[in-house]
Amino acid sequence: MKRQKRDRTNRAYSRGYHAGLHGKSQDLCPFDALMSRSSWINGWREGRTDHINGYVGVASVQNLKNLG
Repeated sequence: MKRQKRDRTNRAYSRGYHAGLHGKSQDLCPFDALMSRSSWINGWREGRTDHINGYVGVASVQNLKNLG
């Protein structure tokens, strides 16, 4: 059975979420394309909010699954 790749926007969102969750700067966004960049920044904002609210470990992973 072939495994399909995830959508690029979902992958960008997830990577941005993890970056925000770990306190990384928004300036570290690796994407130049508009859709990928905006998805990464949206994920970064959510991750940053969760970082500020103290979601760490399993709580953050569970929250990411609910968002995506």
